Amino acid sequence: MTNARYWLASVSIGTLLFAANAAHAQAAPAADTTTESEIVVTGIRGSLREAIDAKRDLSVIADVVTAEDVGKFPDKNVAEALQRVPGIVVNREFGEGERVSLRGTAPNLTKTLLNGHSVATADWFILDQTASTRSFNYLTLPAEIIGRLEVYKSPQADVEEGGVGGTINVLTRNPLDLEPLTLSASVQGVYSDLSGKVDPQLSGLVSWKNADETFGILVGAIYQKRRTRRDGLEIFGYNSYPVGGGQNGLVPTLIGSTMFEQKRERYGANIGIQFRPSDELEINVTGLYSRFNADNFNQNYIAWAARALDDGGTISNAVVENGVVVAGDVASPGGGTTGFGVVYDAIDRQAVAKTVSADFDLTWRPVDSLSVHFKAGWTKANGDTSNENFLEFAGPGAFSYDLRSGRPEVDFSSPDPLNPAGVRPDFARIQSVTNEDEEKYFYLDVEKQVEWGPLTALKFGIKYTDHDRIAQRFATNGGVFTPGLRCGGVACTAADFATGGGMPGDFLDNIAAPGTLNDYWRVDPAKLRAIYGASTSPVNDRFLVPGNNYSINEKAWGGYGLAKFGGDGWRGNVGVRVVETRQTSDGYIVGGANPEFTNPYGGFTPSTAKRSYTDILPSANLSVDLSPQVVLRFAAGKTVTRPDFVDITPGTDLNGTTLTGRGGDPNLDPYRANQYDLSIEWYPDRETIVALAAFYKDIQSYIVNTTSTEILPSVFVPGSQPTSCVAAGGGNPNLFNCPYQINRRSNGDGGRNQGFEFQVSRPIWGGFGAVVNYTYSDAKANNGDPIPGNSKHSLNLTGYYENDLVSARLSYNYRSKFFIDIDRAAPLNQAALSSLDASVSVNITDNIALTADAINLTNEEIVQYSGTRDRPRAIYDNGRQFYVGARLKF
Repeated sequence: MTNARYWLASVSIGTLLFAANAAHAQAAPAADTTTESEIVVTGIRGSLREAIDAKRDLSVIADVVTAEDVGKFPDKNVAEALQRVPGIVVNREFGEGERVSLRGTAPNLTKTLLNGHSVATADWFILDQTASTRSFNYLTLPAEIIGRLEVYKSPQADVEEGGVGGTINVLTRNPLDLEPLTLSASVQGVYSDLSGKVDPQLSGLVSWKNADETFGILVGAIYQKRRTRRDGLEIFGYNSYPVGGGQNGLVPTLIGSTMFEQKRERYGANIGIQFRPSDELEINVTGLYSRFNADNFNQNYIAWAARALDDGGTISNAVVENGVVVAGDVASPGGGTTGFGVVYDAIDRQAVAKTVSADFDLTWRPVDSLSVHFKAGWTKANGDTSNENFLEFAGPGAFSYDLRSGRPEVDFSSPDPLNPAGVRPDFARIQSVTNEDEEKYFYLDVEKQVEWGPLTALKFGIKYTDHDRIAQRFATNGGVFTPGLRCGGVACTAADFATGGGMPGDFLDNIAAPGTLNDYWRVDPAKLRAIYGASTSPVNDRFLVPGNNYSINEKAWGGYGLAKFGGDGWRGNVGVRVVETRQTSDGYIVGGANPEFTNPYGGFTPSTAKRSYTDILPSANLSVDLSPQVVLRFAAGKTVTRPDFVDITPGTDLNGTTLTGRGGDPNLDPYRANQYDLSIEWYPDRETIVALAAFYKDIQSYIVNTTSTEILPSVFVPGSQPTSCVAAGGGNPNLFNCPYQINRRSNGDGGRNQGFEFQVSRPIWGGFGAVVNYTYSDAKANNGDPIPGNSKHSLNLTGYYENDLVSARLSYNYRSKFFIDIDRAAPLNQAALSSLDASVSVNITDNIALTADAINLTNEEIVQYSGTRDRPRAIYDNGRQFYVGARLKF
């Protein structure tokens, strides 16, 4: 869609909204009285009114999302609720939003706070666990505990540093803010149409406070289960090969038909204890526990063109378009009778992500003009794949492929994909990956109200944080390579792992072309676990994998000063935040003159790197009331985001199948940016906002990708190694030196993110209303590199209807194409993504409501490619989700 079409769509919708008579907006049934000062608005309109009031009162450029009622957040998880905010987009690679990107920046440049402080984060998926980013995974934060979300888009000196993209503050509920006794519960069943399973979703909250409103306690708990399935077509990359006629072309290395199955279980509980014995003293003690069980099983039957050609096989009937061999016939050596031309991966993982936090918060006001605030706490998260049973079958093969439909088509002449006898166990591994993220902190803030001309208050604060990220990976040694696995005392065959049947009848139905491989023999995960579980030493002995074992410690001392100003029709603040970061990186480097650590990959030497750096972060915010309904805001400041943890490690993580990897540099500098913001907001009444905001981020130091060839050791069964690898010697016949394409992160040139946001929220007539926002974000690096996470266009359209009986909402969300990152030494991009979601609630009584929700009604697919659409990488189908249940409140 062109820029003009987006702009016209946004303006046209806004014009239609405001053409409605304002009197109709006041006549919606949610309001039960006639004068504005007495109106009590609940439900969707009440939530939007509260969010508008909060936005208008904030001192920074920000947006707010509030829960409609206790235990009734507008979306199924926090990330998906945030995507309704202007400037925020999510990705649903596994069917749910997990991370957020703000104003054209990658997810790791968005800072997430819980009640004003950092919260530890963990990931459930093994590739995210090894990546160790700073981006918060919202799947570990139950939506049911949330009262309000504040999205800070301009910096302010008293807000924690770390968000070049912005800062999201997640606020939980306090018992003294609720009724003396509040009870709420939600019971739903969820149906996932691809898995065909129905699962329970339960949540509850109890809040009590005494008659004097000096003491209160709140306890909430959730249990959610959902069995999922994701169908996919994947291409793992492209290599250049001679294809005849004196020309070379990019041939897809591996083409697979994959099915990912998962059992998701989320347990969560939170507690809030609030003590306010007087107007001078208030104490809050809060705690949070969340556990996300994420066991998963993945199967992928793959045409292995790269290996067939590397081993001396052939490609014929090649069709080359724009340098890509989009169709051809491939055979491993001997016309597909020797070597390798097919590989089948079966991966069974036991995975979990956990988050826990405990906080003490004290506010003391010895006099009306002085406030002292102290906060201390601890937060910890674990993201673990405690066991991964990885089994790879392989064999010779011959096949034809065709990419011209945009959906990979593969036809095997040999072997028969439905017959396990066509392949043999070739590679086996048992491994574990663990990630631990932990922070201890304290803050002390003092604010003094003054009356010195326009100066209204002075605020000062100090902070200390001690943050640890520890990653470990252990894998089985060379003895587990087949035929190390035994079945009945002899070497296992592929048939020992088979279920006896093929794929589900609807496998790939929504994304396949007529020639797509959509059926093959299946691996039984129970048999895989049993055979692996029966293995003994040395087959199941695990060694430390150096490139994925490291620890990062960051100690940050900081302080700030903030002056608040104000007068008739204007207000603002100016301040500076100063933070010193002391960083220690421990890991392993390959080789060394005197290696202190040896595993099947050779010798490794422990490495420790220390450094410190200081950031001075000035900021200023100014709001001017141009009229009682119009607010003009200006903001400027400097922001910083520390590098991802994996990027500041000494080690290198290798992928032996594709001979690619990634490595870190402990001396990386952070992302730093100067940013400028301008916003004009019109509030014609308490339930309406029209706002236009412009932003410019002058990013001084992008962290970029640098790819080079490095010769590094790898383990293969002799004869199965790629031809580019040579024996390393030294007494280990399985050890080879191989040329790896290594992506290392480095400090590159700067760049800029610039754009604007337009939003409208408005009741229209007779209970109908709409919320519309559009964001344009243009991000460029000075060296021409694409910017991860930047969608140039994003659009959110929500229409709602509400009266005393029914509350209904239909939401459409769209983001245009974007660059994800470098993957396997090549760019990985994603095509435009959209979703249509709906929710309905029917009030049976004042205390009971029936609910129904639907996610991804139009069953949109995820499409990924490498640089251009001529090089497809993946198509995923996550299916739809439907929820039906009841909500109770007393």
